[in-house]
Amino acid sequence: MTTRGVLYIHSAPRALCPHVEWAVAGVLGVRVSLDWIRQPAAPGHWRAEFSWQGEPGTASKLASALRGWQLMRYEVTSEPCATAEGERYSSTPGLGIFHAVTGIHGDILIPEDRLRAVLLRARNEGSDLEADISRLLGKPWDDELEPFRYAGEGAPVRWLHQVV
Repeated sequence: MTTRGVLYIHSAPRALCPHVEWAVAGVLGVRVSLDWIRQPAAPGHWRAEFSWQGEPGTASKLASALRGWQLMRYEVTSEPCATAEGERYSSTPGLGIFHAVTGIHGDILIPEDRLRAVLLRARNEGSDLEADISRLLGKPWDDELEPFRYAGEGAPVRWLHQVV
């Protein structure tokens, strides 16, 4: 069973670009050469995006391979398939990694236990329920990444396939 998804490198310093390609190639099992373009939302940074196809779990492997590079912003998506839900990973230098399960229409699916936990925290500790739910939906990541997404409209997309 395979799934497909997209890797969006929203901003990376030029020196990281070859390292990103090597990390992605290590996950996909094929040589990767991305088409890097300047990121107007972050002078001195570059962006790239491409579509991939591979086994379920490839999105998490890509997100893990890119984790820890604090100067980079990226997202990885994976479509749902017969054996797995869809996924979305978002990463920013200030917020770290956000992970969400997604349904067939791209909606974020919040597990029941996570909703119960924020309700309990709001009731017992007086936490801000609206802010907690916004975090479950990834709003802080969306807010930070939106200028970088917009700057990338019209960027070329290439399909890469994982060797299995």
